Amino acid sequence: MNKKYEFETEAIRTQLERSQFLEHSAPLYLTSSFVFEDAEDMRASFAEEKERNIYSRYSNPNSSEFIEKVCKMEGAEDGFAFASGMAAVFSTLAALLNSGDHIISARSVFGSTHSLFTNFFPKWNISHSFFKIDELHTIEEMVTPRTKILYAETPTNPGVDVLDLEELGKIAKKHNLILIIDNCFASPYLQQPIKFGADLVIHSGTKLMDGQGRVLAGITVGSSELVDKVYRFSRITGPALSPFNAWVLSKSLETLALRVDRHCENALKLAQYLEQHQKVNWVKYPFLKSHPKFEIAKKQMKAGGCVVAFEVKGGLEEGRKFFDAIQLLSLSANLGDSRSIVTHPASTTHSKLSAEERASVGISDGSVRISVGLENINDIIQDIEQALG
Repeated sequence: MNKKYEFETEAIRTQLERSQFLEHSAPLYLTSSFVFEDAEDMRASFAEEKERNIYSRYSNPNSSEFIEKVCKMEGAEDGFAFASGMAAVFSTLAALLNSGDHIISARSVFGSTHSLFTNFFPKWNISHSFFKIDELHTIEEMVTPRTKILYAETPTNPGVDVLDLEELGKIAKKHNLILIIDNCFASPYLQQPIKFGADLVIHSGTKLMDGQGRVLAGITVGSSELVDKVYRFSRITGPALSPFNAWVLSKSLETLALRVDRHCENALKLAQYLEQHQKVNWVKYPFLKSHPKFEIAKKQMKAGGCVVAFEVKGGLEEGRKFFDAIQLLSLSANLGDSRSIVTHPASTTHSKLSAEERASVGISDGSVRISVGLENINDIIQDIEQALG
């Protein structure tokens, strides 16, 4: 398709070229490798004189279709798909960083990403500085001659805080930094960070992109120059997405807009309900008017996403009672599923952080993260109501 279509149409109509069988839906290419016509074809392919599939660790038709769809959704030039979201985070950073380099990151990031910065990168002499999400003005004070990357999530996991993408883009451009944004909570349907100056955008495809809790996946998209570095690192180290998972994800993207609209509608209603509940200390959802960055969220997001964060009064003990009383919703550490999920970040996704580190990013013992699903909102609210009671 050469013509530019609307988001939903691109998601449905971006497909592989049809085979001789003229299939309507893209087939599965469950193969580890691809054959060559002759010795010259083999030589030219490995010399990269031809753009073609060689080995599914490098590329596969199913992965290529998935990547092309996400690139169109995000307004990116190129991308690479990974076996998981964390494979995308690690491989992207590892491909771009050298020993002695420095990262500036928001303090509020996913627990595994935080562990990557604090526990593993120091072994390779890669240092980091954390900035508070409401103190973007401090970023420039942290820049050193060795600073290479500015990294952030928005909305954040699990606090659902919002960072100003336009401001981050200006800072990165001023200091010649690579701006990398984890866009997992929003999905490309709600937010496109490249429009605001991001160089690379990372997703855990496991979440809203799949939307039904079936497969693991990750993807990085952005400038072709940077993605080429990520590709060459990943081609050697082998974190490639499986063809089957890529096929599942590509089909899932066809309904992304429809699903996310319903997620957001349900999530806003739940947030408004919780905001009035006497057993709740606070509620955070980007499109609640009480959210401290409500105006910024409206500027850069189409809607508020599927995740609502709140704190149960009474701390850990009351929080435990709440989780034990849940009947309909799932107790799980995933999110972006068609089924609503309740998570206790302090004991699950962010349990590897110290109590002080959790407190510094607003995660208390009573903090609850709800990934609001596609069930009837009345049933979701009724289950939470009886659990709080």
